[in-house]
Amino acid sequence: MSEPNPVAASSTFEPILALPVPQGPPPRDRYWLHGLLLLATTFTTLVVGAQMEFNFQANLPPFAAGNSAIPFFPIGWVLSHPARLRLGIPFSLSLLVILLSHEMGHYLYCRYYGVRATLPFFIPAPTLIGTLGAVIRIKAPIRSRVALFDIGIAGPIAGFVVAVITLAIALTLSKPLSPTVPPSDLQLGFPAIFRLMHGLLRGFEPGSIAGLPLARIYLHPMAVAAWVGMYATALNLLPSGQLDGGHIVYAVAPRIHRLISWVTVAELAYLGRFNYGWWFWGGLIAVMNILTFRLEQAPEMPFLPPSRWILAVLAAIMLALTFTVVPFGPN
Repeated sequence: MSEPNPVAASSTFEPILALPVPQGPPPRDRYWLHGLLLLATTFTTLVVGAQMEFNFQANLPPFAAGNSAIPFFPIGWVLSHPARLRLGIPFSLSLLVILLSHEMGHYLYCRYYGVRATLPFFIPAPTLIGTLGAVIRIKAPIRSRVALFDIGIAGPIAGFVVAVITLAIALTLSKPLSPTVPPSDLQLGFPAIFRLMHGLLRGFEPGSIAGLPLARIYLHPMAVAAWVGMYATALNLLPSGQLDGGHIVYAVAPRIHRLISWVTVAELAYLGRFNYGWWFWGGLIAVMNILTFRLEQAPEMPFLPPSRWILAVLAAIMLALTFTVVPFGPN
């Protein structure tokens, strides 16, 4: 049987690209680059986290575009008083741990199956959350459907678990939304997991914010980090192409992988009627599908053992809990 092409990257936000199998000795890890990107991403997430925490403490809108040249990224505000960066620690630390957990789930299972992969590369960016996520590069073939399945699902499970723990802590730190708080420039849509965790809080800690609807709660910045983790989980679990969800579908039923991938793209095109962001993701995934469908993700034999089907159902449940039709938009 011919050698399968490797999956070249596994990312928190980005679709996975496939590259030819590298020849020669394994390249050395560029630890300096991993460290430099982590430091840069720590800074950019501290910047946005500092503004969130300041607004939370002062009962200001959680998301305000302001007068900055880069909306939602208050670099000038922070640099005018660098001590403000300390305010961003809860958001930054929570988000980085969630992203790291996701990528290390992939990485550790790559190590378990002897698949050569890099440590995570964090991607700093002046965005609403201060990053474009994180990515590992897988530089060797994945030699079985079992390995492909386990590597693909390990990241979403790890990231989801840490995001749920973060959300549980953040809800206890949140507070009632004051009627004097002006409208936010950006509104987050809550996936089902937020409502489920809020309901559990009501059961274990009646009173306080537990009795309020989510729309009347001012969520702590750590809850925003958890929201990002859930959004990333939902994106990665979309059953298409070389996303984590696509790997899971291929491992379970490789012969219908292409059909399900294109059905997913069509569904995202439809959802774009409600939120334009899905048109972006649908278009990006469609391009990646065209570029990578000719590549074999893993050999079809041996078959996937029945024990993995239970985890496949778990992946579907995680997708249902983290997906929202309108994840964000103007207030």
